[in-house]
Amino acid sequence: MNNKQELIKAQQQAKNKLNAIPFASFINQGAIQNRITKTIGSGRGQRFITAIVSAVNNNSSLAECTNDSIYSGALLGESLNLSPSPQLGHYYLVPFKDKEKGKVAQFQLGYKGYLQLAIRSGYYKKINVLDIKENELIKYNPLDEEIEVNLIENGEEREKAKTVGYYAMFEYTNGFKKTLYWSKNKMSEHAKKYSQGYRKDLREGTSYTFWSKDFDGMAFKTMLRQLISKWGIMSIEMQNAVEKDMAVINEDGTPNYVDNSFDPTETIIDEQEDIPEAQIQEEKEIKQVNINDI
Repeated sequence: MNNKQELIKAQQQAKNKLNAIPFASFINQGAIQNRITKTIGSGRGQRFITAIVSAVNNNSSLAECTNDSIYSGALLGESLNLSPSPQLGHYYLVPFKDKEKGKVAQFQLGYKGYLQLAIRSGYYKKINVLDIKENELIKYNPLDEEIEVNLIENGEEREKAKTVGYYAMFEYTNGFKKTLYWSKNKMSEHAKKYSQGYRKDLREGTSYTFWSKDFDGMAFKTMLRQLISKWGIMSIEMQNAVEKDMAVINEDGTPNYVDNSFDPTETIIDEQEDIPEAQIQEEKEIKQVNINDI
């Protein structure tokens, strides 16, 4: 074995040793805390550590992931000034089975993370995404992008009504507007095309992916991504978030996509761990939050 191979082996052994200790012990090491301070500053450092340790302690599947993948994914979220709290729904660290590394944490941007980054950029006067219920849509003209709807006024009745489509829009501060409407059938076909995990759920009658557990939440994210990535102005922060969405983040901050045959920013991989039901319910409860309250 030459010197280079010995060095690589020693580095891997050291990494394995660090990944074997509890996450709370890992993140409180002096070297890790110095890296946190260098990346996000001392003022935010302790809050970041407290938040991510709490997230790991409350998710047994996440606690089984490699410490470095949890840390790198969370550090990306913090550098984007997004919260890991499921109540806010900015981003998630989702356990994933990697054939070589074992369980790793995958960074997933939530649709509210998209909204947060867009609003923060200062380019958008208005931005919104909404599910359209049965009998609400009167017409949508894709040529002039005008939509006519008659929304159900009663909130409880509307929540129970069948969803038939999704609408997203933004308006720049200079007055430029763009809208998009997809039927639920089109969204379903999109999900089946890009998510082999969702196809597996449909085939086997399981519910392991976000598409199965919270179809509307994934649809909202897809609508915003389609709208902003094609016609919107993307800040450096948003470009970074979109590039690394649905990836395992390496120690150097680069993304590692599990399956490059799919669009990594829209794919749920079929080996993804089950998502805690409470997390999905919290996401559903905040879905109708007013955009001005974000």
